[in-house]
Amino acid sequence: MLKLLPVKLQDKEGWAGDLQAAFRALQIQPTAEHFCAVTAIVEQESSFQADPVVPGLPAIVRREITERSEKYSIPETVINWMLNTTSSDGRSYGKRIDALRTEKELSDLIEEIIARIPAGRDLYPNYNPIRTGGPMQVSVEFAESHARARPYPYAINGSLRNEVFSRRGGIYFGSAILLDYPAPYDDMLYRFADFNAGRYSSRNAAFQQALSRLSGRSLVADGDLLRYKNGSPAAEPSATLGALLFIRHALQMNEAEIQRDLRLEKLAGFGKTPLYNRLFALADRAGAQPRVSLPEIDLKSPKIRRKLTTQWFANRVNGRYRNCLRQAGLATGRPSSKTTPNR
Repeated sequence: MLKLLPVKLQDKEGWAGDLQAAFRALQIQPTAEHFCAVTAIVEQESSFQADPVVPGLPAIVRREITERSEKYSIPETVINWMLNTTSSDGRSYGKRIDALRTEKELSDLIEEIIARIPAGRDLYPNYNPIRTGGPMQVSVEFAESHARARPYPYAINGSLRNEVFSRRGGIYFGSAILLDYPAPYDDMLYRFADFNAGRYSSRNAAFQQALSRLSGRSLVADGDLLRYKNGSPAAEPSATLGALLFIRHALQMNEAEIQRDLRLEKLAGFGKTPLYNRLFALADRAGAQPRVSLPEIDLKSPKIRRKLTTQWFANRVNGRYRNCLRQAGLATGRPSSKTTPNR
């Protein structure tokens, strides 16, 4: 494992130890393919920095403050008062913003501001806009949901959010997102796409493409079959649902049955539902349809200043992955990604 890490990487033993510990805790087979997959994500997302530096972060934060104050009509005097207020380390919040280098520093600053507002943690429990962090840019929301389903294996330093920004926590939760679920893919490329777009997005994007051909309706194959609000299906119907209802008679399913199966879209079981099987049975009559496809998603973030997509991300990481496999002396044709944790 050590020989596959970057030659000039500091504390190679520490990185290797955290990777091995994460695999043990998650019961993921410690194969070269799995190791290379995780390190490819780490290299892409942080260049092996536990808390990566974000270039121009103070300017990004200042721009966000201006946009939010204009959106919510917050008086400039209130913003200036907040920026000039003395923080816990003796500097003003404005000076701390100007010295920001990493998302962890920004997340800690926001948490401090919320804590200083009377009843702030009750009024703004999920206000912190820093949603991802650490060496694999893991979602804090995912980490919290994963920890509810499976106990976090390490002593928590302050909060689970803090663990996401740490090397050991970031690697643990990142490995879980990438590898700790059964996927119907023969190529690791699609796990990389799912890491960026959400589990089973590559399978669901192929479902949307088949549905578009069958229904004659134009659909964006983004891998989300329903609309979501705050992590739950929204009342507003999605374009995918509309297309399915348009062909419901051909599917021999009613609306309730279609919605029942669509609610499984984030799970492995969706691929075994009547809806999934009937749609592909119809679509395959015009020729075999692919069961997997890279999701069509434009990546948006205050940190992103050029057009990036999930397809770009997946291909970029896949290149790093294949380089790692070559370094390990393994063939790089189309390594299978169907291997699941050894439980």
